[in-house]
Amino acid sequence: MTPAATIHVVDDDASFLTAISRLLRAGGYNVRTFSSAGQFLARPSPDTPGCVLLDLRLPGPDGMELQAALAKADNPLPVIFLTGHGDIPTSVRAMRCGAVDFLTKPVKQAALFDAVRRALDRDAAERRARSRRAQLQQRYHTLTPREREVLPHLLAGQLNKQIAGDLGTSERTIKAHRAALMTKLAVGSVAELVRFSQELGVQPRGGSE
Repeated sequence: MTPAATIHVVDDDASFLTAISRLLRAGGYNVRTFSSAGQFLARPSPDTPGCVLLDLRLPGPDGMELQAALAKADNPLPVIFLTGHGDIPTSVRAMRCGAVDFLTKPVKQAALFDAVRRALDRDAAERRARSRRAQLQQRYHTLTPREREVLPHLLAGQLNKQIAGDLGTSERTIKAHRAALMTKLAVGSVAELVRFSQELGVQPRGGSE
């Protein structure tokens, strides 16, 4: 459990919000409650660890619509559905759209807390991935325009002489660009360079966009 994690509960049943909040707080979690998807979306949205415990039927945008909105966010929170109106097609759709779990009311405490733990584990993993991607992007942005031009050729496995011919420059110049970009990107081999570029979505020369 992440002590600073916040469980955002979205449900239009006031008595349920009270009961589930007490249960989650007793488990050591911070809890914020919302009676509608619109109220949740209007909240200040600090980028803090957590997940969303979401009813399916809500006034205004429903649970599936809120899940879709969350998926488009820069820092999306994992979603757990907890509803009294679930059916198999809806649960399948929710899971295909990325829900951590689809639970039905009344829910057993063990099942709820297991789903919350898995949601927070996913949130932590996604945050680490976003942080790494941001670090990689920072390194990539230190490259000069010419170094960025050389990079796709390297990813395609071209030799310095071939790259020089394609770019209309000398092999010695390409060697210098190659050494500089490897240093700036903090990679020690072409294999590392390929992994770095795959994470950023940089395509080799001739690759698909």
